[in-house]
Parts: sequence; C-alpha cells; structure tokens
Amino acid sequence: MSVTSVARADDATVARLSGPTAGPLRATLLLAQWQLRRQAQFMPLLVVVQVFMAVATVVGYGLLVGDPDPTTALYLATGAPTITLITVGLVMTPQMVAQARTEGSLDWMRTLPVPRWAFLAADLTVWTLIALPGMVLGVFTGVLRFHVDLSPAPWLVPGALAVSLVSAAVGYAMASLLPPQVAMLITQALVFIVLLFSPVSYPSERMPQWLQTAHDWLPIEPMAQVVRSGLAHDTFTMPLRSVVLLVVWGVAAVVGAAAALRRRA
Repeated sequence: MSVTSVARADDATVARLSGPTAGPLRATLLLAQWQLRRQAQFMPLLVVVQVFMAVATVVGYGLLVGDPDPTTALYLATGAPTITLITVGLVMTPQMVAQARTEGSLDWMRTLPVPRWAFLAADLTVWTLIALPGMVLGVFTGVLRFHVDLSPAPWLVPGALAVSLVSAAVGYAMASLLPPQVAMLITQALVFIVLLFSPVSYPSERMPQWLQTAHDWLPIEPMAQVVRSGLAHDTFTMPLRSVVLLVVWGVAAVVGAAAALRRRA
C-alpha cells in the first residue's frame, strides 16, 4: 500500500469519524481499521521480528539444553509461543505508543470527536491481533524442534486472546502513564526479564526464592500458565489464583490507561 493510498484512506476514515452516524462502536471499529492501515508499512517488519523471536527462542534454548527430557521439552515448546505473545504486548506496544506520544500523533488523534475509551479499545484490539501470528509460528517451531505431543484445551484460543489482550493493556498503560523515554528503557529491560528471568520456559522452582515471590504478583507467570496449560492440557494446569491475578492486572492496566487518556485530553 503506497503512502498516497494510506493518506487517502486516513482522510476517508476521519470523514466517517466526524460524521453524524459515527456511534461509539462504529467509531471503535473505524479507529481499529485506521490503526491497521497506519501500521501497514511496518507490518512486514513486525512479522519478521515475530518470526525471528519464535525461531530464535526455540533454537537458542535447544542449543543450551541439548537433548532435553520430555518435561523440559514441553516447557520449551510451549514457552516459545508464550514469549512471542508476551513480547508483542509488553515491548512492541509501549514502544509504538511512546513513539506516537513523542511525535504528537496520539494527541492529534484524540482531537477527533469520538469517546476516549474508543481509542484505547481500538489500539488494544489491533495489538491483540498482531501478536497471534507469532504465537502460531512459535507453536509449530517448538513442536518440530522438540518433537512433543500437545494436548490443546478447548479454551486455548480465548485464553491466548486474553493473554495477548492483558499484555497489550499493561504495555499500553505503561507507555501512557510514564514518560516516553522511561517507558522505552523499561521495554528494553523487559526483553531480558521475559526471556531469562521469568518462569515461562522452565518451572518457577529453578529461580531464587525472592524471584519466585516477585513472580507470585507479576502477570508474566499467569500468562505463561494460560498458554502452557492451553497447549498441553494433559500435563499442566491453570491455578485459580493465577486467573484472578491476570484479571486484576488486566483491569488495572485498562483503568490506568483510560485515566491517562482522560487526563491528557
């Protein structure tokens, strides 16, 4: 899609948003469509990054552990798609939002005559969907590399959507509430935390006690448990406490991001 065609599509979207028939739901859908078009030129790069993340995680961990036992192989195979899913929400989303704040495009979009929550709903929808292709690729790569047999749960798809949504909401809130430079620095640290210091590709018992305690209250482990138990339902379970913790983080992130949008109106 050329720059000219994107600009024309943006003008058409603005006209429809400004029209008398643009209700809240229609405005949200139009904003989501607009955001997808604005990200169209970056989509190939996002796909490449997700492909690299999924393959590098599987291959890299495979080089570290060599020939793993079945349980370790299952952790690694289910950890790769989880890392890809979480990274898009906690790293890519806040980076894009921080950039939009810095260049002023986010402030300009909020001048449109639509409810503030519509911007948040549209952005979260876009970033939730963007993360899914990388997860699917991570699943296939993990299965091929470690030769594991998965047992998908019936709620795998809604569970993956929930994880993607919560991670995007946390990332969006972080970029909305913190100064852009601080948010960008935190995203760089989060890459290493998710890859190396989170119980995603290995059980939490391998970490020091203080780090286990920290992850008892952070959303990363519950996210991993949702995906892990959804992909290998016969082997792993999803504790009720983790479900509650994930819901609390998601609600708190959405409330914080919505408050930031209203405050900066």
